[in-house]
Amino acid sequence: MNIGELARRAGCSARSIRHYEKTGLLTSNRRANGYREFDAQSVPRVMQVAHLIQRGFSLVDITTFPSCMLRDVTDVVCPQALALHRKRLAEFDRQLLELTARRDRLARALGANARSEPPTR
Repeated sequence: MNIGELARRAGCSARSIRHYEKTGLLTSNRRANGYREFDAQSVPRVMQVAHLIQRGFSLVDITTFPSCMLRDVTDVVCPQALALHRKRLAEFDRQLLELTARRDRLARALGANARSEPPTR
């Protein structure tokens, strides 16, 4: 199938597919006219990569994953991947704490500033 058909079947953009191919997560063959040609296995592969991106992993992360993580589109996580998911969750928790602390500091600064400003008419 061509890149447009793959994009329609996988529910993503042709641009994303080109990017996945550039990073080595997807392969294609070139037709005589230079167009990319993808096999049927490319559909679940693209969907799985998109699924992992939605879970917060980068393409760089995904290229290092064990092959079991890129088999099928599923909610079941292979045993080798659990540590990676837990690590990402811990990173999100750390980022949330950091952002909450920043938000609180900004809110306090705005509150203090609002009290020190003269009223507007």
